[in-house]
Amino acid sequence: MEEHTSSTINLQPSTVWAALASVPDPEIPVVSITDMGMVRDVTVSDAGRVTVTFTPTFSGCPALHVIRDSIEQAVRDLGVTDIEVKSTLTPPWTTDWIGDDARERLRQYGIAPPAPTGEGQLIQLDAEPTRCPRCGSLNVRMTASFGPTLCKRMYVCDACREPFEGFKSL
Repeated sequence: MEEHTSSTINLQPSTVWAALASVPDPEIPVVSITDMGMVRDVTVSDAGRVTVTFTPTFSGCPALHVIRDSIEQAVRDLGVTDIEVKSTLTPPWTTDWIGDDARERLRQYGIAPPAPTGEGQLIQLDAEPTRCPRCGSLNVRMTASFGPTLCKRMYVCDACREPFEGFKSL
């Protein structure tokens, strides 16, 4: 947690949200941390202190420090010097928090976006049907349960023969 002293500034939470919308996910540059639903809360105190609370996509996310530093820098770029960045695991992040437009950008980037998990409380043990982000075929097979990050699986499309990553639905 970083803290800095500050002079009082007049800042609205919506301005901070807009600044955070420009912070890219460190592992997937076509989506922001707000697109991914990681930012949970933004508060601005009467004294000008900005507090941002975020939930990482995984508790052991290797980019946790990068995300925290990027949030702090985005707020500092607004002229704020009294900043607190908090991470929380409650409630746990879910792929349902990814915006629809971000799902499309993931697909265009070559990553199969996760299917919505819905409102159920149960974890599904069977993988949802995955569509190839390049050709749209459902004729795909998983080649590895874990991809370059814990939140993704590796697939190959038997229709276009292209390998791709796919997000796990959480």
